[in-house]
Amino acid sequence: MKNKIILLVEDNPDDVKLTLRALKKSNILNEVVVAEDGVVALEYLFGTGKFEGRDKNIVPQLILLDLKMPKMDGLEVLHRIRQDEKTKILPVVILTTSNEDKDRIESYKLGANSYIRKPVDFNQFVEAVKQLGLYWLVLNEAP
Repeated sequence: MKNKIILLVEDNPDDVKLTLRALKKSNILNEVVVAEDGVVALEYLFGTGKFEGRDKNIVPQLILLDLKMPKMDGLEVLHRIRQDEKTKILPVVILTTSNEDKDRIESYKLGANSYIRKPVDFNQFVEAVKQLGLYWLVLNEAP
């Protein structure tokens, strides 16, 4: 699974555990880098801050991005990802509890590849993660 990294941008520790558990249960064994907020996500992507010196040629195959986070929300992270030549084509899936039309529309305007609302039921969440993994990590041809 070399270089098939998933960047999970999520501030809620319970949602991180839930997502990691759902990935494992779906047999998605890719390396997962967890960024607890938008600032850390950008530091990882651009090799700055605590990720200074990281090989920036190794980019995630998929970014799972929450919207509602402290410091920098997911929409701002998405905006900055799409502004940079090195990251603008990375697949970004919004994975959020928000069901607000304005969030969904703004996400797509800013270049999200997909918008998934987190199901409340764990089994439904596992199935959603399984489908995400199948599509984005197996079927989809990465740039």
